[in-house]
Amino acid sequence: MYEGHTEVTTDVTTDVTADVTADVTADVTTDPLVSCAEECGVRDVQDRLGDKWTVHVVVELAAGARRFRELQRLVTGISQRMLTLTLRRLERDGLVTRTVYPTTPPQVEYELTETGHSMTHLIKQLIDWSLDHRAVIGRAREEWDAKQR
Repeated sequence: MYEGHTEVTTDVTTDVTADVTADVTADVTTDPLVSCAEECGVRDVQDRLGDKWTVHVVVELAAGARRFRELQRLVTGISQRMLTLTLRRLERDGLVTRTVYPTTPPQVEYELTETGHSMTHLIKQLIDWSLDHRAVIGRAREEWDAKQR
């Protein structure tokens, strides 16, 4: 939204209000698809998947174990600090394992756990959805931006 955005973005007339109210009342008795009225854990998953780098790191680790510098090269634009934080969070959540090999200097590898690999199916669906809808979303943005000028 932008400053001054106070307009209603959908047109609703009083003639359809009765029909809409009847439809809404009829749907109230059906169970919602998902309910998180109480703590359901979705926020934790959203926080992890919603950060800027997690999906990129998981996609790279889906191909197999990677060393830190290799990940840093593959995840374009990530700083050393952000990669460290992202890997620590993923490790804390049980999605990534960190293995230190006793060499000089120490060699460290990161790898997805079974749970981490199971998440790649969701990420693939998200990527497929975004590719399928990229053009539609682009047109909607252009139309919306044109109306705001």
